[in-house]
Amino acid sequence: MAQQEINKTSAQSGSAHPLRWRILGFLGVAQLMLILDITVVAIALPHIEIDLGLSRQAVTWTVSAYTLTFGGLMLLGGRLADLIGAKRVVLAGLLIFTAASLVTGFADSAGMLLGGRIAQGLGAALLSPSALSLVVSLFDGDERNKALGVWSALGGGGAALGVLLGGLLTAGPGWPWVFFINVPIGLMILAALARMLPHQAVAAPRPRLDVLGALLVTASSGALIYAITRAGDHGWLTATTGWLVLSAAMGYLAFTARQKAARSPLMDLALLARHPVATGTFLILMATALMIAVFFLGTFYFQHAQGFGALQTGLLFLPVAVATMLGANLTGRAIARAGARRLAVAGLLVTAVGMAVPALSMHPATVVVGTAVAAAGTGAMFVVASATALGQVAPHESGIASGIVSTFHEFGASIGAAVISSVAAASLIGDTLSGFTNGFILAAVAAGAAALVAAVLTPGRANTR
Repeated sequence: MAQQEINKTSAQSGSAHPLRWRILGFLGVAQLMLILDITVVAIALPHIEIDLGLSRQAVTWTVSAYTLTFGGLMLLGGRLADLIGAKRVVLAGLLIFTAASLVTGFADSAGMLLGGRIAQGLGAALLSPSALSLVVSLFDGDERNKALGVWSALGGGGAALGVLLGGLLTAGPGWPWVFFINVPIGLMILAALARMLPHQAVAAPRPRLDVLGALLVTASSGALIYAITRAGDHGWLTATTGWLVLSAAMGYLAFTARQKAARSPLMDLALLARHPVATGTFLILMATALMIAVFFLGTFYFQHAQGFGALQTGLLFLPVAVATMLGANLTGRAIARAGARRLAVAGLLVTAVGMAVPALSMHPATVVVGTAVAAAGTGAMFVVASATALGQVAPHESGIASGIVSTFHEFGASIGAAVISSVAAASLIGDTLSGFTNGFILAAVAAGAAALVAAVLTPGRANTR
């Protein structure tokens, strides 16, 4: 067929693919689905909790199971793309994510819901890094920068669309449709990409898959998140909590040893040890954890404490989404002039102030204003984190560095949901507002402490290496 000849010729000659912008559009929508599945579910959580009779821990795992699997297996997905070709991995990941969305929408129990979320995370871990790999390979020069700009903009757009879409679907046909909507979109993208994506030659020698490393880091993070989630009900100083934290620490040490010994390690620890990369991963983890705190506390406060509907809650979150994009946009324009350190500290301090507002006065108006201010700070942090971690890496290191940043992004979401859920447990299972207040206080303190760390660690304009 003519299309197959175009694909083969473009892949072999290295010339620009004639359908590259159309492919970017489909890959972008696929990536948008993965981002949406965090914020769109956050709005629906109170309704899922009631309909399925979920415990507070199960509610937390509805977010964490997805982000933990997504982050824990993302580097493995990138390695698999190198091994068998990005096209195959993109299509496999999209198929798994779409099928898992269908199963999750039909969930009638906590086990089925969480199983579906884990499967969604697996599909996302395969799809996201291999899709980004295709974007990088399909574009070159200035076009690549434009394409990556579009790709990066999906984060803020996904948050904005997710809060409104989640409210519309939950208030309309019901919460299962926050998952069902992925099915027709996923199948359409799957059919289009199967036809348009070029066949790529697999590089030799083929890297080995570090499955053990992926299992170690995912299991360790799971143990840590379970310890934090469980502590909200059983206490922070219990023997079980201590053993779970110790197990997580031992698992991380084993992962570190494995990465040093493996022929084809999952994570380049030498790269992670570099000052800018390490600082960038810290900032991205804090930014995501604080962002999840905003969505988690806000959606339960509006729907559980105030009795607002899902659609009204989604509309109240639009200032949060707009503020996130505005903070990111302004920071992107100013970072070359002001430097990463100043903007990192400023972003964290703005976040701390925003989180403190509802902690001082728990009222719907102050919650809207405070979370919007905090979101502007986290939006700025996302830009600073990416620029700090990725700005000075060599071209051949950009892939693994991007994978590291993306992995810590998802882990930040998992840990943030677990911590905030435990601290706010009293309000999530009762009629008191004290849990919400404590959650906002903790987030404000964490952002303030992180600002002090960022002031010390973040490289200045003249010291980015």
